[in-house]
Amino acid sequence: MKTEPIGEEERMIENQKIRPSQVVGPLGEPLTLESLPSPNTSRWVVRRKAEVVAAVNGGLLTVDEACERYSLTLEEFASWQRAVDRSGMPGLRVTRIQHYKSLYERQQRY
Repeated sequence: MKTEPIGEEERMIENQKIRPSQVVGPLGEPLTLESLPSPNTSRWVVRRKAEVVAAVNGGLLTVDEACERYSLTLEEFASWQRAVDRSGMPGLRVTRIQHYKSLYERQQRY
C-alpha cells in the first residue's frame, strides 16, 4: 500500500493546536478559560485545584500555561494531578494528603 506525501496545507492543519472551547469540570459543569479560577488566586480550595487539573487534562490549558498563569511549580501541579488520579477530589485536601499517600502506597504493595 502506497501513501501519498503530506502536502504543505495538510501539514499546517496537522500542526495547528486544536483546543476545545470548554471541558467538563470536576463537578460535571462546563469549564472555559473565563470560568477558571482567577490568575491571582491565593487561596487554593479543593474545587479550584480540581478545575485547573481538569482544564489541563481536557486540553484547555497546557501544563506550562497553567503553571505560568497560576505561578505554580511543575512539582506542585504534578502533585495535584497525582492526587486527583489516585483519590479524586478528596485527595486534594491538604489535611488528607498524608492519609491518601499512605493508603496509595499500601495498595501498591499488594
